[in-house]
Amino acid sequence: MESDLLCEFEGLRAKGITALQAAKEEGRKVVGKYCIYSPMELVLAAGAIPIPLCSTKQDPIAVAEKVLPRNLCPLIKSSYGYAASGACPFFNVSDLLIAETTCDGKKKMYELLSEIKPLHLLQLPQKQDEEALQYWYGEILKLKNRLEVEFSVTITDHDLREAIQLMNEERRSLKALQDIAKLKPAPISGIDLLMVLYNRSFSVDKQEVVLMVDRLTLELKALHGKGVTPFTTKTPRLLLTGVPVGIGSHKVVQIIEENGGNVVCFESCGGYKAVYDQVDEEKEPLLAIAERYLRTPCSCMSPNLARFELVERLADEFDVDGVVDLTWQGCHTYNIESYSLKKYLQEKRSRPFLQIETDYSESDVEQLKVRIEAFLEMIN
Repeated sequence: MESDLLCEFEGLRAKGITALQAAKEEGRKVVGKYCIYSPMELVLAAGAIPIPLCSTKQDPIAVAEKVLPRNLCPLIKSSYGYAASGACPFFNVSDLLIAETTCDGKKKMYELLSEIKPLHLLQLPQKQDEEALQYWYGEILKLKNRLEVEFSVTITDHDLREAIQLMNEERRSLKALQDIAKLKPAPISGIDLLMVLYNRSFSVDKQEVVLMVDRLTLELKALHGKGVTPFTTKTPRLLLTGVPVGIGSHKVVQIIEENGGNVVCFESCGGYKAVYDQVDEEKEPLLAIAERYLRTPCSCMSPNLARFELVERLADEFDVDGVVDLTWQGCHTYNIESYSLKKYLQEKRSRPFLQIETDYSESDVEQLKVRIEAFLEMIN
């Protein structure tokens, strides 16, 4: 889709680097985070700038494999490779890292990262009941205390409430943008939507990016009203679930759309999973934050029925013709859970389902192309 706004989003990563360097010169602190379980409300309330560090490119993996096992998840290797090589400007300007124990590979990698940068590790419970919430609340409180000590600030309830409102506004805008793809045919491709969702996270000014996202949503509504869309009513509509979306998943989305499909919904982290739920603005702030983040339906949770229910609901709301479950090689939680997800969805409603296990490299592109072409032909 031709759009000046899309060009603006394409430039946000480079713009973010420049803005971070300027902010550092003014004495601002920067906090790098690796997962959507890390509550950015606390970082904002501390007067710092949150920035994502979870890496989704193949480039630094060779550096990581000098230390990490070759059969480890590419997301973990890429994240460590960027840090160890000094090739990530966002990592380089970070004053503190926030990490979380979502899987065994990440938590052991974080031990190595802590030798490079100050790191605060959130001990994430692996269930979502009242007992887990009380424990998680304690972890959120420890993070608040760490930020206050690290940056010599006091985080007040007023600061937290303002940060909650800002983050809720960001989630609202991103959800509204993604909901645009419920229109048939969708006025934006999955490739373009993926780029927007990924690049907008590197903006230092959250209020500015909220306005940008809202403008893009309005533009897409207008285009749909004029019948301007890259697809037709017969284009197969797919939901992508599984591992976090980013540049690493670009090849799968590109193959789908080059072969006649349209990814209309990214349930994954970085997509709908990160924005469909809000922090309660009426409750005590820390408790509200703890509740909202613990509800995140990641495969590290056991059981993880909330993810199954979310995928089912989104598949209906976006009127999809099939579900693609993307798993990184070495990501055991999502890989094993794929069987249960497929079974759950087929018991609710028979819907075409394809699991793809891959990594960040281009070595399996032709093999993936054959499987995806066959999947789309089956849907048609």
